[in-house]
Amino acid sequence: MREIQLIGRPDGVPTADLFESVQSPTLEPRPGTVLVENVLLSVDPYMRQLMDADEWWPLNTPGEGRALGRVLQSETPAYAVGDIVFHRQGWRTHAVVTPDESRRIDEAPGVPLSAHLGILGGTGLSAYVGLKRILNLQPGETLLVSAAAGGVGTAAARIAKLLGAGRVIGTTGSDEKAKHLVAEVGFDAAINYRRGDLVEQLAAAAPDGVDAYLDNVGGEHLAAAIDVLKQNGRIAWCGAVSTYNHQADVAPRNLFDIVDKELRLEGFLVRNHLDLRPELIDFLTPHLRSGAVTSDETVVEGFEHLVDAFLAMLRGENVGKMLVRL
Repeated sequence: MREIQLIGRPDGVPTADLFESVQSPTLEPRPGTVLVENVLLSVDPYMRQLMDADEWWPLNTPGEGRALGRVLQSETPAYAVGDIVFHRQGWRTHAVVTPDESRRIDEAPGVPLSAHLGILGGTGLSAYVGLKRILNLQPGETLLVSAAAGGVGTAAARIAKLLGAGRVIGTTGSDEKAKHLVAEVGFDAAINYRRGDLVEQLAAAAPDGVDAYLDNVGGEHLAAAIDVLKQNGRIAWCGAVSTYNHQADVAPRNLFDIVDKELRLEGFLVRNHLDLRPELIDFLTPHLRSGAVTSDETVVEGFEHLVDAFLAMLRGENVGKMLVRL
């Protein structure tokens, strides 16, 4: 078994020398557990935050992360050899898990396995919770999504269209990504925030204002959204990637405008909304099987490239969910 362990703390942007590939002893399942061989691993922005503290990611240990694994040995009637299970012991090639900390993936014809780490997984659920439970997105409304080319951003656009959104606008970091978001993902407009004044670009893309905002960035993106939101607009705060390397302010300059415009801002943790997962799967599976919806993803081949994939995701080099196939 191989693991990728964290051996140092980052000072700003993480670098590859903070990680080490380690050969570990062969695992044996205990009674009530299964041994799984990981087949797909997810790397996500929140992992950057985990790197900062021993309580979240102790040094000389592999990170936690969403993973899909195939059961090699089973010491529990809950799983059979060959079952695919979801668990959170990523950053390693093999893991021993219990039924309580994992779940079987019921594969559906026409639905790629990788979707269970993307639009059907925690990524898609983050978008769904933000749109349905926090924002209560209504048909015909204008939605703004930041980090629109990432896993949550692309899932949000596809789900919002199914929910009847009138106009979906995204922000991203390159002209190429902006074109892709409109041509392939379904955004009505996509803005390269590096192109100029973000507020001016948003006002041009949404001349009648924005009803709801799903925020994955924080900082200046949140400030710009507050400027263009309509009276009584809503914000669902999912992430703040602009702050994870401690290089930007979390609080926007115009925070008090939330009072003047009577906006509602609510943060959420997807782990507290897992009750919506069956609803999400039932909602999206027919659309995935028909091809009407795609689980947007960037796949890197090989466990040895896990760190490269993680760092590339932090640099914004992925479109959709960043995955590593073992």
